[in-house]
Amino acid sequence: MFNIVLVNPQIPPNTGTIGRLCVNLDATLHLIKPLGFDIDDKAVKRAGLDYWHKLDLVVWDSLDDFLAAHPVDRHMHMATTKTEKLYFDAHFERGDYILFGSETKGIDEQVLLEHPDRCITIPMGGEGRSLNLGVSVGIVTYEALRQNYEGFEKISIANTLKEYL
Repeated sequence: MFNIVLVNPQIPPNTGTIGRLCVNLDATLHLIKPLGFDIDDKAVKRAGLDYWHKLDLVVWDSLDDFLAAHPVDRHMHMATTKTEKLYFDAHFERGDYILFGSETKGIDEQVLLEHPDRCITIPMGGEGRSLNLGVSVGIVTYEALRQNYEGFEKISIANTLKEYL
């Protein structure tokens, strides 16, 4: 469905939660090193519950390696607080890549400056500076799903029925 990309994630439970979200959305999770934890960490698996083994996971050695394989184009969206383009004004298509930076640093500012047209943000009140990474991924990815929902319901219902049969 979509490709969720976490650039240098630092907090294991966030990544576990996002992994679980990816399984439920039939999305691929891309993790870009360095990671702030070992992906075998119990906290990652605890947050991912019994979904972690079902996750389509790709681990990249660096952001440069990822971008060499997936150059920034109209299918790349970079979530940041450093833009005014709202995520719900973005056009998402199946297979798109949605990048989220680390909990502490976000996406490298140079990459954002090179591609300002690919940056999106979640509106927030004046008192906060950011949202939890798992919450942010959920908000943006479900907007992408809303825009591409046709046919998804049939897939999810069939998968749910298989689990119980």
